Amino acid sequence: MVPDMERIIESISEGDQDTVLLLLDDYNTEYAECFFFNAEMEERKKQRQLEEFRQNKVRDSAPDSDSDIDSDDESDLLLREHLARALLCFISGQLQPAVLRVCLHTLRILSRDRQALGPMDSDTALLTLAHLGGISLLQTCPQQEEEEAEDQSCRAHSQIHEKASSSCEEGADADAGAAIPNGSGHHCYERRDDGSHVVLARGKKDIRKENSEEEEKEDDGEVCRKEAMKVLCNVIYNSPRAQERASTLRLLQGLWESVKQGIWSMVPSSGQFYRLRLLFLLTALRPELRLQLQQERGVSVLTKALEHCLAVRWGEGYEVLSDSTAPPISKEMSQDVSEILKTLFNIAHRFHMQEPDEEDASLYRHLAAVLRHCLLLSCDGEDMLEELQGHTVNLLSALPLTCLDVLVSVRVEQASHKCEGVNMDCVHELLVFMDRRLNKGQKLKEKLTPVLNLLTESSRVHRETRHYLRQKILPPLRDFAIRPEQDTTLRGQLVRLMTHVDTDVKHCAAELLFVLCKENVSRFVKYTGYGNAAGLLAARGLLNGRRNSVDSQYVSHYSSDSDSDTEEYREAKARINLVTGRVEAEQPDPMEGMTEEEREEEARRLMCMINRLSQEQIIQPLVMSAEGRLTLFSGQMRGCTLEEEEESEEDLDLMPEGSKDKQVE
Repeated sequence: MVPDMERIIESISEGDQDTVLLLLDDYNTEYAECFFFNAEMEERKKQRQLEEFRQNKVRDSAPDSDSDIDSDDESDLLLREHLARALLCFISGQLQPAVLRVCLHTLRILSRDRQALGPMDSDTALLTLAHLGGISLLQTCPQQEEEEAEDQSCRAHSQIHEKASSSCEEGADADAGAAIPNGSGHHCYERRDDGSHVVLARGKKDIRKENSEEEEKEDDGEVCRKEAMKVLCNVIYNSPRAQERASTLRLLQGLWESVKQGIWSMVPSSGQFYRLRLLFLLTALRPELRLQLQQERGVSVLTKALEHCLAVRWGEGYEVLSDSTAPPISKEMSQDVSEILKTLFNIAHRFHMQEPDEEDASLYRHLAAVLRHCLLLSCDGEDMLEELQGHTVNLLSALPLTCLDVLVSVRVEQASHKCEGVNMDCVHELLVFMDRRLNKGQKLKEKLTPVLNLLTESSRVHRETRHYLRQKILPPLRDFAIRPEQDTTLRGQLVRLMTHVDTDVKHCAAELLFVLCKENVSRFVKYTGYGNAAGLLAARGLLNGRRNSVDSQYVSHYSSDSDSDTEEYREAKARINLVTGRVEAEQPDPMEGMTEEEREEEARRLMCMINRLSQEQIIQPLVMSAEGRLTLFSGQMRGCTLEEEEESEEDLDLMPEGSKDKQVE
């Protein structure tokens, strides 16, 4: 039976903690897995929207959340808001730990609904949750408008339950005092989350599942701190107003101090994951907080946090010593590391194209060395390894290019993969990671382009990396019976992406292959076929096969060694179709048996037809400019007489209906 929210609110207003505990426990059990609250209403609404869509063949707007409301469930929404408001007043007082815990759990469930966040995104609510989550806010002063909003909230509560008036107003006063710990650092209660910005889609369940056995080992204060932080994460993620108020209230400063205490603590806190999650959310959603954290030496501190999590042991220079006998890192630890990596990406990506000074270069090389170690780790479960490596690759692709030399500047004695006396273990792992994501074929722009860009830039700057990747991706050609895009190897998969519908994916795949060919047009066409290569060549003005002035800056990056052709390629070279990149079957000559005069006549008729189609804007002929780019042909082909043009018009009139409606380039 669905718990009665009005009865719950009445019990809260009466201050009956035992009854509240029983009722909320039933409520939480009922809605623990829910992201909306009335399944029947939701189903009816979806059916109604489907009928409207079938009738109108158009959808006015996408739903804003899983709990978008209409007139049918507006009353349920109001009850949820009143329940959230009552709970926020209730938790401001002195409660039994078990009651506080169940109240925060209910608030977490309510915080999943964007439409019901009104009571939870006020200044008082944010300060209360932060204090219960163990965040000591410095110089926080609730503004007058916030106090007025809280008074309005309590008055609205009293209108539903007469007895709630005095209780809520007293709770507001207690809340104001409790929400300002005066810098004492007194940590009280707990935290967690259900969604996040870049990685977690809205509505996705928390990746760190609840573990009742683990929570039984924790004290009540720690459990409540975690639960409060879970609520705070939900509110910050789902409410733009809460994001803005959190920035104004300087929530980041108190959170950052709490995170640093957890990093330097000898006893790791079980709630550190949710502090890191909230740190990620704030820096992902508020640009000014990214800059603020960067100015607070965020990169340096979070790099130290990575070292502590992974128990890093340093060798000479920027080398992290590996231990083949070490056990795989646990799921919980890999999740903490992932949150750190995501936050580091938020504050470091803006420096990707900048030339760092000596101090910053040392800092980023230090971080790159730790990231190299992350790539070579093993985890409990393939999914966790995939996620950890994905965040590592994203961060590596955001670091200054000049600092990535540490990926290969390590000892080669124990390397499993080598190239020209250089350790290629890290590059090989990146290659394997790219191959896995190619085979999955899901969300290519989000999941594949970072590793493609990383390999491209590394290959452009580091000769050994380029040679190793070329051996694996573009080995010497021996089979010319199939087109490059039909090949099942890594080359074939990347060539297929060169004609992908997503422009970013297409460009990144083509750029990697072009760099592996040392940006040589003829070599690029040899491995991909002119048809696949035309897009990149046209974009860079290389259709004429000559390097333009813009690309000349990259010449110095490549050695002058020549491409070594196989014996098979030399034998088949004359028969390879440069457009398709394979040896085509012999085709009959369509002009066989025609005299020279007949061939010239056919050519003139063709030119006249093209002129006519161009004048009527059915096709747009293109020509190659001196810069090697395709441009529109604005003139008229010569050689057509008036009679021939009239004859070509008659030929066009005989074309099938609809064939002249398409523009052809």
